[in-house]
Amino acid sequence: MRTAAVVAACGVVFGLLGATGAARAQGEEWRSQETLLSEHVQLTKREQFVKAGEAYFGYDARWIIFQAVPVPPAGATPHEFYSMYVAKLLRSEDGRITGLGEPILVSPPGSANTCGWFHPREPYRVLFGSTLGPPTDEAHSGFQVRDRQYKWAFPIDMELVTRTVPAVYFDLLPPGVSRPERVSWHQDEAAPLPLFRQPGYDAEASWSVDGRWVLYTRVDPAKPPSGKEGEPDADIWVFDTETRSHAALVTAPGYDGGAFIAPDQARICYRSDRAGDGRMQLYVADLNMGPDGVPVGIKNERAVTANSLVNFGPFWTPGGEALVYAASSEDHRNYDVWLIKVPRAAASAPGTPVRITHAPSADLLPVVSEDRRLLMWTSQRGGMAPGEERPSSQVWIARFDLEAALRAAE
Repeated sequence: MRTAAVVAACGVVFGLLGATGAARAQGEEWRSQETLLSEHVQLTKREQFVKAGEAYFGYDARWIIFQAVPVPPAGATPHEFYSMYVAKLLRSEDGRITGLGEPILVSPPGSANTCGWFHPREPYRVLFGSTLGPPTDEAHSGFQVRDRQYKWAFPIDMELVTRTVPAVYFDLLPPGVSRPERVSWHQDEAAPLPLFRQPGYDAEASWSVDGRWVLYTRVDPAKPPSGKEGEPDADIWVFDTETRSHAALVTAPGYDGGAFIAPDQARICYRSDRAGDGRMQLYVADLNMGPDGVPVGIKNERAVTANSLVNFGPFWTPGGEALVYAASSEDHRNYDVWLIKVPRAAASAPGTPVRITHAPSADLLPVVSEDRRLLMWTSQRGGMAPGEERPSSQVWIARFDLEAALRAAE
């Protein structure tokens, strides 16, 4: 677990690259190579966070949620686990992103946290995985990829929790609407509260577009391990917030997780190591919907990638026509962001992958804003603190020419 470089990865901790690609010289040749991106901005800085990553947009791309380890007081040791934050994107008068406002901590002190998300109907309310206190079994459960070069943990006390953030609520009030003196908050305004409780790891979650159901990854401690060397078997589940019922969607042997719901709510994408070869492949499946509009299963599951790489972090473009994701290089010493078209028809083959990032370091966990104009991702291309041998993982954002990328992916 003590790897040389660690980034957030929808699974608490993702040790990336060891002491390899991220230690290369950090020139800025990538600025001319990344022709689909422009106006790059580093949102989180090493001066404030030892490491940060896995950021997602809120309503109208005005706020983001991300996980990070803050820089400790002088002489203190950084916290071992990620905390969860929300922060406002700062813009110039012409609308360009210029930086990040003061981050607001939304997770409990000492807890391990992962995979934040904003509610689609109540955009001031967030969802994330949290142990709510120090993890009890962090050293004893986890998943390794490619000869233990990278790993993330599955703490058995990881719960899905929600938190209401008043600062986001007041900021999103329409122009001309005065700030109310009293607001009837959810009970989770003072502290995060579990969405539900059950034994085992529950995280890697997102709300459906209508807010009715939650897609999440589950490691059931009662289910026998199926991975190599006794690694836990992670599956993809759905939780109905109205009936309080759960249903398993993807239960193939091995790790299946990191799922996201397509904008049309008819499909999901996810990553899987079901082949047991120490690599990740991307999958898409259609949803079998129940009479109340909540999934009860999947159909037409198909692989989007089938290669010798580690493919990670798929995320839908706003139109649902493609996925952005990260893939390793052939020698597994670097990651870059790619885009691949995914036809809605199950019988149609995916398009040609198009490379988006070109930095000689790790670029992964990409997301596209709803207006299709921004790409946000986790990168190790920034500066280093004194004494460091490689840049830390931080959150970056840039203008994205999505339409050009889609044309190239035909």
